[in-house]
Amino acid sequence: MAALDRVKVLVLGDSGVGKSSLVHLLCQNQVLGNPSWTVGCSVDVRIHDYKEGTPEEKTYYIELWDVGGSVGSATSVKSTRAVFYNLLNGIILVHDLTNKKSSQNLYRWSLEALNRDVAPTGVLVTNGDYDREQFADNQIPLLVIGTKLDQIPETKRNEVLTRTAFLAEDFNAEEINLDCTNPRYLAAGSSNAVKLSRFFDKVIEKRYFLRDGNQIPGFSERKRFGGGTLKSLHYD
Repeated sequence: MAALDRVKVLVLGDSGVGKSSLVHLLCQNQVLGNPSWTVGCSVDVRIHDYKEGTPEEKTYYIELWDVGGSVGSATSVKSTRAVFYNLLNGIILVHDLTNKKSSQNLYRWSLEALNRDVAPTGVLVTNGDYDREQFADNQIPLLVIGTKLDQIPETKRNEVLTRTAFLAEDFNAEEINLDCTNPRYLAAGSSNAVKLSRFFDKVIEKRYFLRDGNQIPGFSERKRFGGGTLKSLHYD
């Protein structure tokens, strides 16, 4: 069997939002029974059929890079994380629907990964205002996923989801809200499954079918790593 082409998708968000549980669900279609803290980066693989059901259908590997750490980490920790951000093709931004701070921190996570956070100003969101121009030239597909939907009382669910919907709008991305302990939220044919498939298709298109789709402004491998590659890296 011929080796499959692959794309690299970062999974970013605050510690404790459920990134590891989400990645396990996406790749194994199973609930992660005993999730633990991710140290460094954990990589899992999902098999995806690009343009499924069409003459252009082709199978790809989706590498999901679950990056651990806190958005408020020291500069040295951020520098260590930076190695995982090289040559990325897409980003899944994960936040806890019950934790407003984790939603706000997605702006910082995205800027850090996209190499825009070169001179941190401390606060990127003030009183709900957000400068969309910071992402005006971003060519990397983004997907926003909210977790722990089951923990929001029915009486407050509409209020919370209305607030978090602005996240997807700011990032020009689609939004999925789910409970990582219930696979039915990603059942085949569901709206969430369709959004997920559409996102992975977009990542693949940017990487393999659009000119220079694998080149990211500000993400020169030579600039960051002296021309080295990621092939020799090992992951915790």
